Amino acid sequence: MRASLIQLSVDDADSADERRHRAASLVRARAGDDLVVLPELWAAGAWAYDRWEQDAEGLDGPTAAAMSAAAREAGVWLHAGSVVERDTDGTLYNTALLFDRTGELRGCYRKIHRYGFDTGEATLMGGGDAIVTVPTDFGVIGLAICYDLRFPELFRGLLDAGAELIVIPAAWPAARLTHWQLLTRTRALEEQVFLLACCATGTHGGMRQGGHSVVVDPWGTVLGEARTAEETLTVDLDMAQVALMRSELPVLRDRVLAIEAPGRR
Repeated sequence: MRASLIQLSVDDADSADERRHRAASLVRARAGDDLVVLPELWAAGAWAYDRWEQDAEGLDGPTAAAMSAAAREAGVWLHAGSVVERDTDGTLYNTALLFDRTGELRGCYRKIHRYGFDTGEATLMGGGDAIVTVPTDFGVIGLAICYDLRFPELFRGLLDAGAELIVIPAAWPAARLTHWQLLTRTRALEEQVFLLACCATGTHGGMRQGGHSVVVDPWGTVLGEARTAEETLTVDLDMAQVALMRSELPVLRDRVLAIEAPGRR
């Protein structure tokens, strides 16, 4: 299967509408791919805390509508990164959206681990409580977002829920790029999955985002890596490698300790 990671530049000078239009055009240009991935909170801006309240939207809001149409027109599975979702009770969530080739919303994941310690996401947003996997025509996708990378128990939970490929939209800071590169390889290797991590680039809310979107195979080998400009990274994946790797190096069979993970759906 062919996957493309669209490493959008998210800068203060752009409006959400401008980014939605550009993202939709870039997705439509990937007709013929199987899976297209966008970064974390690219429409609202992952570091624009002061705008989240006014830019929050429902799962039928302008970002979801534009991405649904783009997925349908391109005929691709589209992981539309994440949006600032406003729940019916007013709570904000960092929510990932996965659309199928017809534009139907097939998966939603509310970010479990909120970044910011005592500021930003950690104080302004609610946290998810469910592990989410979605079956597709090329394999089972597991969903995670950015800061989740630092919590291996989530990825072991995704593995147990059947994930063969894990997608991670992010707005990872450039100052911690080495952590990003290490953790993405580690999570792919330890779960013996393909890992697709799409990070925004540009400077937004005073934070320079790291770019370096990456695709890693179940052996921990980097199959492709972007740099710091806005670009599209396209990689062909042989999904049969997941089962092959797990049979040739059956480390997962030798697990002894089990940790109860959050609820699954």
